Amino acid sequence: MTEQTKVKMPDHTVIRFSGDSGDGMQLTGTIFSNMSAILGNDISTFPDYPAEVRAPQGSLSGISGFQVHLGSGKVYTPGDRADVLVAMNPAALKVNVKNLKPDSVIIIDTDSFRKKDLEKAEFKTESPFDELGLTSQQVIAAPISTMVRDGLAGFGLDNKSALRCKNMFTLGLVCWLFDRPLDTAETMLNSKFAKKPDIAQANIKALADGYNYGHNIHASVSTCRIESSHACPGFYRDVNGNDAVSYGLIAAAEKAGLRLFLGSYPITPATEILQQLAKHKNLGVVTLQAEDEIAGICTAIGASFAGCLGATSTSGPGLALKSEAIGLAVIAELPLVVVDVQRGGPSTGMPTKSEQTDLLQVIYGRNGESPVAVLAASTPTDCFDMAYWAGKIAVERMTPVVLLSDAFIANGSSAWKIPDIANYPEIKPNFVANYKGEEAWKPYRRDGDTLARYWAVPGAEGFAHRIGGLEKDYDTSSISTEPLNHQKMIQTRQEKIDRIADIIPDVEVVGDADAELLLVGWGGTYGHLCETMETIRSKGRKVAVAHFRFINPLPRNTAEVLTRFAKVVVVEQNNGQFAGYLRSRIDGFNPRKFNRIKGQPFVVSRLVEEFIKIIDNSNQC
Repeated sequence: MTEQTKVKMPDHTVIRFSGDSGDGMQLTGTIFSNMSAILGNDISTFPDYPAEVRAPQGSLSGISGFQVHLGSGKVYTPGDRADVLVAMNPAALKVNVKNLKPDSVIIIDTDSFRKKDLEKAEFKTESPFDELGLTSQQVIAAPISTMVRDGLAGFGLDNKSALRCKNMFTLGLVCWLFDRPLDTAETMLNSKFAKKPDIAQANIKALADGYNYGHNIHASVSTCRIESSHACPGFYRDVNGNDAVSYGLIAAAEKAGLRLFLGSYPITPATEILQQLAKHKNLGVVTLQAEDEIAGICTAIGASFAGCLGATSTSGPGLALKSEAIGLAVIAELPLVVVDVQRGGPSTGMPTKSEQTDLLQVIYGRNGESPVAVLAASTPTDCFDMAYWAGKIAVERMTPVVLLSDAFIANGSSAWKIPDIANYPEIKPNFVANYKGEEAWKPYRRDGDTLARYWAVPGAEGFAHRIGGLEKDYDTSSISTEPLNHQKMIQTRQEKIDRIADIIPDVEVVGDADAELLLVGWGGTYGHLCETMETIRSKGRKVAVAHFRFINPLPRNTAEVLTRFAKVVVVEQNNGQFAGYLRSRIDGFNPRKFNRIKGQPFVVSRLVEEFIKIIDNSNQC
């Protein structure tokens, strides 16, 4: 009699797919994540790939990874360490050994663990598991390449094409391991290879073969079942931050009754925003891939002048090139959304890694007094809401808005309930038709409450005008170099930004109202801080989190919240930029700082350790 499968039912688990850049680990992880989201699991993902276009096959520098954390309840992060590792070659095993739990499951392709493969991965012996000290793990060692070639023998594929399907074999094996039906994956493969049905069927066959192989060896390893979470009714999908930004900009333009224009230049990790928006011409979206960063933003400014919601997307190096044009939009007072998906710097830095190091650049990085609104998305799904907010603020307050994302949340994904746009706040562009002043309209006449200038779209009869980069007279809108007028215009543009605080939500404190320690963060560190807070609270300590999505201006209650707690630590992936900014805005505020700049997400267990020390007064960070 066949031994019954042993089934574990944990609340959550972490799976990491890893192999050469050409092994399809990003696709494999994405399909598994989508399947899990559709089945009702909460998820958080972390694609981790090298900057090299194609490092030598089997080398340590060429390893690409995709980590997904799924659970039956709320999932905040992709997880610190993996319960399951798919290692397509020895290099993948060696690179990821630090990411493994002691009792984890490791799936390997034995066809890729030959002597020459071990040498490429710089192993000194022919026993990689012993050499790495991996003694407590369950190992599924299968000749995956051989089985895929044999299984696809009747498809007429050459050897190379057949082996490209081995990632689907491993996906099928993981689907068996986690009791996942294959129909959703099959639908996704048919969609992806719609123009190549033979390739789709080959991948589906490899997927089924992997699942069946797992079923046939079920006695040798325990399987897992992650129950679905009790989510609110609605339509759900897996979404990454870049796609969510794109959808949020489309929603804002539609709500405002405007066309969306994106002028952009490809740059890692922001390129997908341009690619996604280019697919939506049917929604009135216009995209232009410009010849460089400066041209990209200048076309967006031109589109805003012409009455569109103008937007541009970039990363840190591109933002530096766009700085003069942002200043032009500031002095011309035109609506503009600039999306900055932060990456490791300085200069070219680490293009595929994540940091929070552009904050001071977006707040201050222009000549003259050039205030702009600054927002920061906190999760992949929050990218939708913050892109919507960016569009709303831009067209209602007639100002450039910088939306900060980062490589972690831009490429990572979460389960997303598709929102009902009717539930989002209205967006009313400050068109000149709303002007009610007694004096004749001039280009810099302003709304009395918001100080936003009125938006006169060229071609509107009676509203011919010219604006530009030279200072203008407050009353006549003519070019002016008069000292007092310049002072007045500087103060007015700053006050216009300050008054945005009237419409943004207060910063919320989650956790213990009488916390021993307040954790302060911004942007993509939200999930790690929330999981850290919950872990510390489970140890009987009192802690809370205040996470900022609105950076400039800060929410009205910022000073009251941050000065309420005896101990405050500002946690960020830079050398203390937000902590310094808060000190400059709040008299007498001098928080502790916790800073790490490794190009990788925070490690929750490390945060827990450090913050308990702060509570116990044994470490001041």
